[in-house]
Amino acid sequence: MPPFYEVSRQTVGKVLRVVLRPTITGLDHIPRTGPAILASNHLSFFDSIVIPLASPRHVAFLAKQEYFTGTGVRGAINRAFFTSVGAIGVDRDDPRAGQRSLDLQLEVLRGGGAVGIYPEGTRSRDGRLYRGRTGVAHLVLKSGAPVVPVGIAGTENIQPVGSRYMRPAKVSIRFGEPLDLKERYRGVPLGRARRKITDDIMTAIQGITGQEPAGIYNERPVAH
Repeated sequence: MPPFYEVSRQTVGKVLRVVLRPTITGLDHIPRTGPAILASNHLSFFDSIVIPLASPRHVAFLAKQEYFTGTGVRGAINRAFFTSVGAIGVDRDDPRAGQRSLDLQLEVLRGGGAVGIYPEGTRSRDGRLYRGRTGVAHLVLKSGAPVVPVGIAGTENIQPVGSRYMRPAKVSIRFGEPLDLKERYRGVPLGRARRKITDDIMTAIQGITGQEPAGIYNERPVAH
C-alpha cells in the first residue's frame, strides 16, 4: 500500500463524502485478500477518486500522465493525490503505453493486489456504455483474478464537460458479484476468449448501471 494512502482516505475521503453524499453498495463483493480486478464504467475524472475511496482495500488505478506533471496549484494537488493513492501514470500519446500499463497492473495482481480498469478506455461523454476493449481480458487470463463489475452514476455531474468548476452532486457506486471468467473460458481459443470475457464484463456493468449500450468503441476526442 502506498505511503499516505490511509491519510488520503481519512482526509480527502471525509470531505468528498460530505460533498458528494455517495451511496455505496456491494462492498462485500470485493475480495478482502488476493488479486482482484475492479472493472467499471467511466463517466468522469472523479471515477478514479471515488472508487478507491469507497473500496475497503487499496485499488491501483491507471491515471493519465498529465495528472503527475501538471503545473500550478491544481497540478500540485493532482500530483500529490494520485501519488498518495498509488495510481499508475500512463502516457496516452505513447503507442506502447497501453501494453506497459497492463504489464504494471499485472505486476500488482501477481503480488496479490487489486487493480481498477475502465474497459471502455476513455470516459463516456453522452452517458452511453461503450464496447469494452480486451485489455481487461488480458489481465484476467494472465492472472486468473476474479473481476468485480462496478457501476458508477452521478460523477459526470461534479464537473460537467466544458465546465471549469466543480459542484456538489449525488453519486452512487455499486460493486457487483465477482466473476470467475478464466475458468468459464478455459480451452477457448485466445482471441475468442478475450472478446467473450470482455463482453461478459460489459454485460455485467450494464446490468448494474442500466446504461444504453452504444455498440461501438469510444474514442478520445480530437484535440484542437
